[in-house]
Amino acid sequence: MRTKLSIEIVTHEGVMYQGEADGLVAPGTDGYFGLLPRHAPLIAELGVGDLRLRHGDKWEHFALAGGILHVRDGEVVIMADTIEKAEEIDFDRARAAIERARDRLASRTPDTDLRRAELSLLRAVNRLRVGERAH
Repeated sequence: MRTKLSIEIVTHEGVMYQGEADGLVAPGTDGYFGLLPRHAPLIAELGVGDLRLRHGDKWEHFALAGGILHVRDGEVVIMADTIEKAEEIDFDRARAAIERARDRLASRTPDTDLRRAELSLLRAVNRLRVGERAH
């Protein structure tokens, strides 16, 4: 019987993370939820937020923006739209993305995709917040 979660995080670029954790907290589309070893099978849609893996009393943070999480027999597969380790986040790039998204929203024209601009801002703010939390 497993005492840890086996976790694999994949993106369209390939496997981004493989390892074990004592638990995790993930941003679902309806709010955050947690998983522990021996969790029941589950498929969940992921939103934008801080994916956290617990290793003992320490947490590993990832800036996540969408995807699907699948749990079966103690194995968790996260198919992420985009994900970035907190310690690898470039703060200058995140701040620039926030400014671009804010500018796009402030100077929108009839052909501006408002939802896309709002999501860009949400993703950029999340990256900055997750990166700051880890440092």
